[in-house]
Amino acid sequence: MPTIGFLHTASAHVLTFRVLVGELAPGTGDVHVVDDGLLADARRHGVDDALRRRIGVRIDELASQGADVVVCTCSTIGGEAEAFGSAALPVVRIDRSMARAAVEAAAASGAGSGRAGTGGAGRIAVVVAVASTLGPTRAVLADEARVAGHDVVLVDAPCLDAWGSFERGDVPGYLDQIAAHVDRLISSGSAEVVVLAQASMAPVAERFADADVPVLCSPRAAVSFAAGLLAR
Repeated sequence: MPTIGFLHTASAHVLTFRVLVGELAPGTGDVHVVDDGLLADARRHGVDDALRRRIGVRIDELASQGADVVVCTCSTIGGEAEAFGSAALPVVRIDRSMARAAVEAAAASGAGSGRAGTGGAGRIAVVVAVASTLGPTRAVLADEARVAGHDVVLVDAPCLDAWGSFERGDVPGYLDQIAAHVDRLISSGSAEVVVLAQASMAPVAERFADADVPVLCSPRAAVSFAAGLLAR
């Protein structure tokens, strides 16, 4: 059975991605490794060589469990995990497909906006609840914009107070805080696209499914992309 492996930094993500695999890639297996210390140490010390080695060990663990492709569901360490990918075992950072979609949407919206001072570049608001996620998310958005040849403006939109609710297990409260933050961004006209940079924010995107401004999150797009790799 073809199998997608997931590297998580929070156990709360296991069920989310198991459900997505069943929905988007029926007949595909899933295996999961959770190591919350990877994110904790990245937040405390940054990503150093020791942390990179630990990420590699966890990816090897997923390979030993039968993974044919690996998805790293943590945006903070996703770029480091992606670097371990190979033809034999592709490694997908969770936010790459989302970033590609955000750049395309922002470019299309910005081209017809006529706003002064942006040169027609679409604005992407980057919502994070963990400060260490902002840099990697900006980097992957900038990379996708470069590859696509689009000019975009990245608008930092942190909502750091919300993370305490998530860590306490108050997920509904966490989601409500993020949703209120997104609502303010949309109401103020701050951006043409809103990116929810962490997988834990995915339910918020569903609340804005009918909004005039696209609100994007990564889990569904990442699983779809990984399933496509299995089909090649």
